Amino acid sequence: MLSSIIANFQAADDELRLELLMEYAARLPHLPAAYHPLRDAGLNMIAECQSPVFLMVSVADGMVRIFADVPAEAPTARSFVSLLVHAFDGKPAAAVLGAPADLLRSLGLFGLLGMQRTRGLTAIYQRLRQEVVRQTARKPAHGAPKVPARR
Repeated sequence: MLSSIIANFQAADDELRLELLMEYAARLPHLPAAYHPLRDAGLNMIAECQSPVFLMVSVADGMVRIFADVPAEAPTARSFVSLLVHAFDGKPAAAVLGAPADLLRSLGLFGLLGMQRTRGLTAIYQRLRQEVVRQTARKPAHGAPKVPARR
């Protein structure tokens, strides 16, 4: 999925890349009600973003789940988060871990966005990757023997 998204962005000129990104804004799934209390308490927010971006990442049985909420008044962040959800939600953790480290550059967006937006979007992507790394490191792979804790 991500490879086809990247290919579409790379085949487009700068103006079309921005249009492609913005098309994702309306496709961000609604945040399930169970996550509203976390969002409302300010947990799992991306501090580097000027807008309130809630990003909850979980890895269960090697599969990534992403729950997010970004206000419509922040279309660039909302679009990028939606792109991440479409690329990685329900996919194996290996898909996130094997994705380009600098996704904005791979999408051809790096020079098109202002420094503040670039910083915020980079922080969103880094949080996703860090959470997947953290959660896969603490859980044995499916079928792998559990290693007892040291005493």
